[in-house]
Amino acid sequence: MFRGISAISLDGKGRLSIPTKHRERLIEQCDGQLIVTIDRDGCLLLYPLPEWEEVEAKLVRLSSTNRAARSLKRLLMGHAEECQLDAAGRVLLPAPLREFAKLDKRVVLVGQGNKFELWDEQTWGQLREEWLADSAGTSGDLPDDLESLAF
Repeated sequence: MFRGISAISLDGKGRLSIPTKHRERLIEQCDGQLIVTIDRDGCLLLYPLPEWEEVEAKLVRLSSTNRAARSLKRLLMGHAEECQLDAAGRVLLPAPLREFAKLDKRVVLVGQGNKFELWDEQTWGQLREEWLADSAGTSGDLPDDLESLAF
């Protein structure tokens, strides 16, 4: 499980240094093979290869006649790029994906259980404040099995 938030600086080549606490697990889980793709919320999603393969298999099975399913496949699979952890624990993020998520120097890596989200630090801070402000009134929007987790 990947959890927690890490503030990180991208280097001049667009490389992300994966925090030490996650490197070992990524090497064990996927030999450092990762998939990075876009998310409709404006961040990047970083998956260990085996986790991505499960997502991709589900996407492939979606109906090609359903407009929303086609759009989702185009966005997630169409932008998916293979990346590899280097010996120093860094991942080179493709320039078009960095541009999409407006990643420059300061980024935030957010653990999401089976994957990571990668946000521009300033965007993350603004959205987090909005989500916190909205959280008081949105518990009714949660699935029933998550209602008890609302704070």
